[in-house]
Amino acid sequence: MLTRALLPRLAGRLFGLGALLAAGTAGAVTAPMLVVDVDSGKVIYSQGATDPWYPASITKLMTTYVALDMVRQGRASMDQLLTISEAAAAEPPSKMGFKPGTQLTLDNALKIIMVKSANDVAWAIGENLGGSIDGFAAQMNDTAQRLGMRDSHWYNPNGLPDARQWTSARDMAVLARALLRDFPENRELFSISAIQFGRAVMPNHNGLLGRYAGVDGMKTGFICAGGFNVVATANRNGRRIITVVMGQPSARERDLKAADLFDYGYGQSGFSFGGQTLADLPTSSIAAPPDMRPYICDKRRPMPTDADSSAVTAGAAAGGNADNANAQLMAAGAPPSSALAFATMNSAALRNRALPPRAPLQPVLVWTGRDPAESAIAATDEAAPAKAAKAAPRVKLAKPAPHRPAPSRSIAATGATVPQPKLLARQKASAPAAASAFASTGPATAVIAEPKDQKGHKAAARPAVKPAAKPAGKPAQKAEAKDGAKDGAKDVAKSAAKSAAKTQKTAAKSSAHKKDD
Repeated sequence: MLTRALLPRLAGRLFGLGALLAAGTAGAVTAPMLVVDVDSGKVIYSQGATDPWYPASITKLMTTYVALDMVRQGRASMDQLLTISEAAAAEPPSKMGFKPGTQLTLDNALKIIMVKSANDVAWAIGENLGGSIDGFAAQMNDTAQRLGMRDSHWYNPNGLPDARQWTSARDMAVLARALLRDFPENRELFSISAIQFGRAVMPNHNGLLGRYAGVDGMKTGFICAGGFNVVATANRNGRRIITVVMGQPSARERDLKAADLFDYGYGQSGFSFGGQTLADLPTSSIAAPPDMRPYICDKRRPMPTDADSSAVTAGAAAGGNADNANAQLMAAGAPPSSALAFATMNSAALRNRALPPRAPLQPVLVWTGRDPAESAIAATDEAAPAKAAKAAPRVKLAKPAPHRPAPSRSIAATGATVPQPKLLARQKASAPAAASAFASTGPATAVIAEPKDQKGHKAAARPAVKPAAKPAGKPAQKAEAKDGAKDGAKDVAKSAAKSAAKTQKTAAKSSAHKKDD
């Protein structure tokens, strides 16, 4: 019966085994590694060197060779302007993000794809130099055949996933030797530590540059199906070595294993590694590259990137069994007696290791257009609308007057105050009523009562009406005038009625006195 403590371990082992089976049978899957002496072409170390593998962005080394070869033949120029098409701009990252219609020189384009590994720029190189992506891919395949790259099939210039596109460690070593041999004047293209575009500084994805003594190129690559790959060159005391590492679970492990392979290569003399050359390596029995996606890109952790040096293996995320699974994966095709059976084959030995800090970057300037001045003008023109919109004066709309409630409608006879406009409106409205009362009852006077104190004495005179601080709005004035007319008419009518009644009473008394007399 399984205990709860054993379940996580079993889950981790099953996950590691599932990943290996997804990539192929455990005995057949081997992460390719290769160490070659550049001058002689002799193989110093080989593991799965001719097995087919997804290249990812090391494809851009092939793109660069075709471009430089066209320049050498006079079919292109390093100053030639390339135009970013809508298709190029739509390529996924890593990319520069240039808008369609942007132009840049081939020289700057090659620097960008070697350092930034920009997929949009590599696509633009293919379209502009080949007439179309298919046309450029045909040139890539023709060039590969001419160079003796017998395991490669090319369909795009940037290395983004395509199940039909693969290569081998041997073919990439053949290509690296051809680049160094055929274009010595362009060797610095592969050792640029960083590029600067405007204010942005972008370091090279190659983690060996500036960290391992003697490394002077070339290119890294990563896709989930192929893992982390690198083609690297180093030069010590005039002796140059090429190291190819493929299928690693992280950029960190890729860099450390490449460093171990360089150490091993420089530890061997020219007579100790025999007479086998790249051409002598046997053809692989594997018909198609394994898919490393289940092993490299685990959905339970963040997606690794080519510049990511902190990624962990999928087995570790599943339960800490990464070292065992990775050791099986890496050592499956290695000779048991090989001196590289040490750290190179086992992730556990790499756990606490790290390369030295990177040397200070020395960015190389790149730009769009023909020269930096044209690039600056284009950048200014592009930014002008945004600056103009930001600098334009903002028009403030007048705020509507706040609504103020109408004041109380009390008459001065009660001692309250009434706004002057309201009082005038009431007086105007009450005039006809007062005239009517006067005509029917005789002269009548509307008296405003003076307020008295508690003892009945008259208080100090004060104005019956206070002027309003702010006149009410027109709608309020109309409403108040209407209400005032009604109230004024009532007050005058009451006063007139009282006066008439008093007059009648006086007249009655007078009549009674006359009768008594």
